[in-house]
Amino acid sequence: MMLKALRDRGIHATQILDCSIGFVMERVDFVLVGAGGVVTNGGLINKIGTYPTAVMARSLNKPFYVAVESFKFYRKYPLGQMDLPNYCKYLDTDKEKDHPFVDYTPPSLINKLFTDLGVLTPSAVSDELIKLYI
Repeated sequence: MMLKALRDRGIHATQILDCSIGFVMERVDFVLVGAGGVVTNGGLINKIGTYPTAVMARSLNKPFYVAVESFKFYRKYPLGQMDLPNYCKYLDTDKEKDHPFVDYTPPSLINKLFTDLGVLTPSAVSDELIKLYI
């Protein structure tokens, strides 16, 4: 969906397979991903593969941006992959627990979040959550 929206607005964008990140990352200017959710500390819950993409971007000094609406801000505070609730990680409770649907990207790997509230740093998410829930 994001790829089509960017192209419809005349923005050159390419969708790549997760396994080709190492090959392609050297040629990109920045990484832009959508989000399933953003947690209190500014970390990202998104489709599996987002975390290794962010790690690769950081290792090659490429900015990593997130486009997300504020209704996806989530009042949880995971510290790592295992802290995500199972109902967030798995599509079906009968599936094997070794293959999650989403992963957690820590805020230290995220440069900016582009939101309906403006451009935020990951650390500003908690302030916005306070405003939304007070």
